[in-house]
Amino acid sequence: MKALLGSVAAIALFAAGAAQAQDDPIKIGFMATLEGTYTVLGEDGLRGFKLALMQANDEAGGRKVEYVIAPTDASPDSAVRAARKLVEQDKVDFIIGPLSGSEGIALRDLAKEYPDVTFINGASGAQETTYVDPAENFFRFNMDGAQWGVGLGDYVANEKGWKYVASVAEDYSFAYTNFLGFAHEYCEAGGEIVERFWVPLGTKDFASVIAALPDDVDAIYLGLGGGDAVNFLNQYQQAGGDANLIGGTIMVDGTVLNSKGSAKDALVGTPASGPQADTWDDPKWQEYVKAYQDAFPPDQRFASPSLLGTAYYNATNAALQCLDESDGALSEDQSEFRACLSSLELDAPNGKITLDENRQAIGSNFVIEVVETGDGGLATKMVKKVDGINQTLGMDKADFDAIGRPGRDVPDCG
Repeated sequence: MKALLGSVAAIALFAAGAAQAQDDPIKIGFMATLEGTYTVLGEDGLRGFKLALMQANDEAGGRKVEYVIAPTDASPDSAVRAARKLVEQDKVDFIIGPLSGSEGIALRDLAKEYPDVTFINGASGAQETTYVDPAENFFRFNMDGAQWGVGLGDYVANEKGWKYVASVAEDYSFAYTNFLGFAHEYCEAGGEIVERFWVPLGTKDFASVIAALPDDVDAIYLGLGGGDAVNFLNQYQQAGGDANLIGGTIMVDGTVLNSKGSAKDALVGTPASGPQADTWDDPKWQEYVKAYQDAFPPDQRFASPSLLGTAYYNATNAALQCLDESDGALSEDQSEFRACLSSLELDAPNGKITLDENRQAIGSNFVIEVVETGDGGLATKMVKKVDGINQTLGMDKADFDAIGRPGRDVPDCG
């Protein structure tokens, strides 16, 4: 009888513990660049994350959702420190982040040390994060930088007729990846990249680079973002620069187009490419833009969400949908949650997103141009949309791998 009573008591305690666990809030760790040259990007990433939670009433699977914010500065070390704190001290259930390319590579490696914690990428776009030695618990619902370059090289070479280009880009993994997507296609279309300049993240003085830019090119590709982009534009304008410009993905994002000052006006007419177009007339996109505008006061947001805001919004919605599917249950190894993430078809505002075998997004890309809006602002308009872009850019894996991993001299096309 005592043994029976003991068993009944144990079952009751287990059931009470399980019920209590289901009553406990889900705790998400949020990571973004809220310090350094990419601060403005991280702030909009946070807005996208918060918007998704607002729309879900801060609940998922019948459980309340809480979050802990861990700021980074775009460096791999800061990302690792932030993630370790979230896992070891804050005891989060899973992490959404990071934002910057080299941070993503660092978190891919760190994820292998925490196999029971799920990592859902925020917006980082380095190719290697999911393509080279991927982590089974790392998921990315945004395309990488090379995927974001699809369509631009062909458009610049064949529609604009710009056959000779020089480039200025930040000297780190995302910029390499983003440039590869543009450059491979551009060179295949007969274009030539005559000179490449790589600058450190956080560069404030571009005088020597501007002075060294060749005069006999049709355009200059700018793979800069955040404070670096604004600093370059200001100094280029002051130096009297008037070349045609081609934008890397974050060069013409809302984080730059909404910056203070007139130097950004030099971007009007600039072609670029990326995962969204500000003025796209698709009803789902317009509904999302309005929700973003309604959620935050005008002086605390951009005119429309940046691609960083959208990436975090999509990543958060993917997590919330899978928590709903499992009624908020997160097993010790989070296997059911991860199985849902792997098979999810996300009906995102910027197009449908699925994941490949490396848990990497397959989605749509937009060739865009910067235009003036009626209220004196700047935005991007869609030139064309390319759907179903995978990480090998539609090529066989062997042909794609023959290009080489993104770097200062890759692709080697003149």
